[in-house]
Amino acid sequence: MDKFYTLKVAGLERQLPLCPIAENVYIAAFVMFSDVELTVACAEELLKKAPDFDVIVTAESKGIPLAYEMSRQCGKKYIPARKMHKLYMTNAKSVEVKSITTDKVQTLFLSGEDMEYMKGKKVLIVDDVISTGESLRALEVLVETAGGIIAGKAAVLAEGDAAKREDIFFLEELPIFVE
Repeated sequence: MDKFYTLKVAGLERQLPLCPIAENVYIAAFVMFSDVELTVACAEELLKKAPDFDVIVTAESKGIPLAYEMSRQCGKKYIPARKMHKLYMTNAKSVEVKSITTDKVQTLFLSGEDMEYMKGKKVLIVDDVISTGESLRALEVLVETAGGIIAGKAAVLAEGDAAKREDIFFLEELPIFVE
């Protein structure tokens, strides 16, 4: 099996290393951190596909560069759901999530202020990759708890069976590799 997967997205090409997640099963590691060219291009393409929305929500941490750039391009606020409760987060709400790329259950937190801001607003949920949908579901729960209206759910890539989902939009499919 090749050690890399060639991804073509938003008019760009990247070599993604293949990483084992189970015996003879690999995923291509897609990391937008520090790839400004890719982040800017993907944000632009996702905004072209996005429905009308008021605010962007993403999970810490890999979705943050994308959500920031989308926010910068469209001029609308973005809110990151944090992985740890911070002292400044008053009246925070949390939800647990188990992602394919993490070893253990994590918790996502939103401050009461951020939840109040979302109340009654059209929220675009954004992530870099949707695979099992667990991170996405955790964000949906937080948005619904806040009284936000989910306008859409977006990702740069839909991995494996996620590409068959009809409730999301994305730029490209990302296969799961079985040896």
